[in-house]
Amino acid sequence: MANKVGAESEEELGTGDAQIASESDPQSETTLDVEPTQHALEDKSHFKIKSLFRACGKKHEQVQEFYSKHKKIIHRVIRIVFLTGYFCMVIAACILNFQRALGLLILTLIAIFFYFWDTLITKYGDTIAEFISSHSKFIKQKWILFKILLYMVLLVVIILWLILDTASQSTNQLISVIGLLLFILFLFIFSKRPKKIFLNYADAGSKFLFGATYTDHFFAFKIGWIMQISMDTSPTESLVAAGNIFVGQAESPLLIRPYISDLTKSEIHSVMTSGFATIAGSVLGAYVSFGIPAAHLLTASVMSAPAALAVAKLFWPEEEVPKITTKTNLKLDKGEAKNIIEAACLGAFASIGLVANIAVNLIAFLALLAFLNAVLSWLGNMFDEPRLSFELICSYVFMPLAFIMGIDWNDSFMVGELLGVKTFFNEFVAYEKLSSLIAKRIEGNLEYVDGLKQYLSARSEAIATYALCGFANFGSVGVVIGGLSSLAPERLHDIASVSIRALIAGTVASFMTACIAALLSLIPRISTWEDSTQTHHLRVAAK
Repeated sequence: MANKVGAESEEELGTGDAQIASESDPQSETTLDVEPTQHALEDKSHFKIKSLFRACGKKHEQVQEFYSKHKKIIHRVIRIVFLTGYFCMVIAACILNFQRALGLLILTLIAIFFYFWDTLITKYGDTIAEFISSHSKFIKQKWILFKILLYMVLLVVIILWLILDTASQSTNQLISVIGLLLFILFLFIFSKRPKKIFLNYADAGSKFLFGATYTDHFFAFKIGWIMQISMDTSPTESLVAAGNIFVGQAESPLLIRPYISDLTKSEIHSVMTSGFATIAGSVLGAYVSFGIPAAHLLTASVMSAPAALAVAKLFWPEEEVPKITTKTNLKLDKGEAKNIIEAACLGAFASIGLVANIAVNLIAFLALLAFLNAVLSWLGNMFDEPRLSFELICSYVFMPLAFIMGIDWNDSFMVGELLGVKTFFNEFVAYEKLSSLIAKRIEGNLEYVDGLKQYLSARSEAIATYALCGFANFGSVGVVIGGLSSLAPERLHDIASVSIRALIAGTVASFMTACIAALLSLIPRISTWEDSTQTHHLRVAAK
């Protein structure tokens, strides 16, 4: 009991001492008061931050809820704003300079056409199919008559147009027509199966659009189906030809990778011809950097796709039954990119190899050409012909082809040289040489030096651009065989067996595209504003 009382007394004494110490030491009192205040301020700041986050979260949920409710309206408003701005830009460009804006205007009109076409088919496709099905007998009876009438009208229009155009300009267009007919005659004479050409073309459009019974329909692959309707080609051929407008001869077969093993020989020939007759969109920038007019390159790339299909089916007609039809439900492999940034990065990575390939090709083939010319010059010296070179030989071999395409006679030897270089080396070297000729003309150099022509006319340059626009050279044969055989190793023998004919067909397709460009008088109109643009750039650079 005494101990307990003693302990209590000690506690009271300790408490008293603490009170005395606090009264005698004002600093300790301040410290005790400040610490609770700081904790309170920190608690308040944390509370405000949490409240702010909660408010932001609620706002975000409200925005998401509003967006989900009005998603369609928001998307429409964005599209309307974007399209309004785009159309204003197109109109302004046409007002400022219609010639320069012509390409943009054409692309815009094509996009509008396909948009309304897709809308029409989506809404009224079944109705159209039922109408065709109910009138199929009448269509079959009158289809041949309709074709004959259509061909007669086209023939009359072409003859009248040629007469008027020749009277107003010159006979250059007639030479291009003769050249076009000669190329077609060559393909027909040396066709693999001349008797199989143009069979079953009467109902090709109907079968493609509405099936064999005209009751089911299939619409897909906008550019591909246009070529299929007009030329009775299979979906795989048409799709690869359309793809070659944008990608290279090694990449376009990837569009039909699951179906390559089932292609007929004629289809393989068509796929390879399309690759040889066109160039990849990825190398257009390289050619433009050489100084080649972009308008001609873009036009040639688009024109060569249907030309390649027509030439391929003429040179190797189909005699088998294609396994891949419109009812096969073709499916495209999707890219790996998840968004536009990733797609841009993948494209940049892919371009590294492309640029390196271009540089290596130019270095290697220019070195090889220099070596070959040195050897030929050494041999020519023995016969008092020091100017003997590979280009000189090509100029004589390919000169007739250049002339019948519509090239001026004085320029035909120079263009023949370019055609030979492109065929035996590659188009990079040929376009590099063409760019130097374009530069000489624009700079205003002397046209003749020691009796030798130094550059081409603007018309000859343009026709040469179309004729050179393709991968048809002997080096590309190995590229195409390697690419296709890697996708279908079991078809290696068939792929190799059609490669040389495909190379010839691709070359002729490019030449026919040049003939058509010269025939339609596309060249003078494009050349005028291209020349003025290039001259302006040169003057600015000189200043």
